[in-house]
Amino acid sequence: MQLLSSIRRRLLLHPLRIAVIDDMRAWRGIDIMVVAWHLARAIERSSSAQRIGVMLPTSGVFPAAAIAAWTLGRTVVPLNYLLSRSDLEYVARDAGLDAIVTVGPMLDFIGGPLEGLTEIRPDRMKFTGIPPVRMSNPLQRDDLAVVLYTSGTSGRPKGVMLTCGNIAANVRQIQEWVTFNQNDSILGVLPQFHSFGLTVLTMMPLATGARAIYTARFVPRKLIELARTHKPTAFVAIPSMYNALRLLKDASPTDFASLRFSVSGGEPLPDAVYEGFKEKFNVEINEGYGLTETSPVTNWCRPSEHRRKCVGRALPGIEQRIVAPDGKVLGINEDGEVRMRGPNVMKGYLNMPTETAAVFDEHGFFKTGDMGRLDSNGLLSITGRIKEMLIIGGENVFPREIEEVLNRHASVKDSAVIGMHDGMRGEVALAFVELKEGATFDESALKALCRESIAGFKVPREIRVLSELPRNATGKIVRRKLSAETIA
Repeated sequence: MQLLSSIRRRLLLHPLRIAVIDDMRAWRGIDIMVVAWHLARAIERSSSAQRIGVMLPTSGVFPAAAIAAWTLGRTVVPLNYLLSRSDLEYVARDAGLDAIVTVGPMLDFIGGPLEGLTEIRPDRMKFTGIPPVRMSNPLQRDDLAVVLYTSGTSGRPKGVMLTCGNIAANVRQIQEWVTFNQNDSILGVLPQFHSFGLTVLTMMPLATGARAIYTARFVPRKLIELARTHKPTAFVAIPSMYNALRLLKDASPTDFASLRFSVSGGEPLPDAVYEGFKEKFNVEINEGYGLTETSPVTNWCRPSEHRRKCVGRALPGIEQRIVAPDGKVLGINEDGEVRMRGPNVMKGYLNMPTETAAVFDEHGFFKTGDMGRLDSNGLLSITGRIKEMLIIGGENVFPREIEEVLNRHASVKDSAVIGMHDGMRGEVALAFVELKEGATFDESALKALCRESIAGFKVPREIRVLSELPRNATGKIVRRKLSAETIA
């Protein structure tokens, strides 16, 4: 396995260099490898299944567990501990797990052990000496490295099958697009069961020699402290995290002065967040784009190519096209579905051949489900999700456009817009807002702002205030959890 060889070579070439810093400790290269060898021995003794579950807080233990599994030719199944217990049990069955690498606090968090799984507990192990470990059936390029479960828009979680070649390709693509080396340090809080947390914040730094700085929970003041102490050169987060940081009263304009790259992904970056963060820290956030199914990074707007509301050009080796509903390939600046193919695109969904076939077109392009457009320079802009698009009086309306306006109001921390049935128009916009601390809700003022900024038919019929908008594990707003029945 090329990625495993690259990571092991980096860690052992400079065994005393600190590779990872987490909430508990600093990890030298040799520390990660010793723990990996011990975990490999424990997996060998405890599990006979091809896939091994890993449920750990964001930390240096996760890459050690992944290296251990890959050393034995096994596939890693990171478990999202924020899922419901029934979904976790479903994932364990669907993936065919018989063992899980985890720690006590994780088991306490989910309400106790998962039935039928042998626990491999690094928090109960002593890592002294180097145990004998034999690599059996080394993973090849087309073998599964990880299965990442994503909830999608409805139903049970789907297991996205990423091969060794997929992840190795994405690490290589990122490195070719934006060079990282041992002088870089990457600060991040995204969980390692998330594709960005796995590839960008874990595997890519280990493979390139950059230092990774983790914290398991997003606490704005803690992030600021880490930035002040470690002076990272790159920071990867989602818009809601940037928003919380810019609203932090005791943050200093110099806190992020060391950054070469400040990247936002996962959802559109609102103007208010972009402008507010730049004003407060003098840092320009660049947007990126990707999906779990693409390992995940496909586009990255480099600082030299910065354009607002643009996620940049495709990384090397990725082909992208914009396609109309009838399958016609569209031209420059025409809106349609973003489709792509490349070595980083998933093998498919585990145990779901029908669903796998449905997301690839006849030319082998993956259907992202996102609407977008390409300009004459190949720069991609994402305009919305196909399934979230509203049709109001026959006109296509994307929630993002309305949310951008609402987020500009001084009282609004964040917003989400969905469709609500209407007998005359088919649908009308229904908006939900989360207010800044101490702010007062004024529906009339918010509607007035909308009327000044967007077409009348796009103005929300109703705006409701919620104490908190529903979010997923990484803080991304989940619109599907909102409905006309949702009340404050």
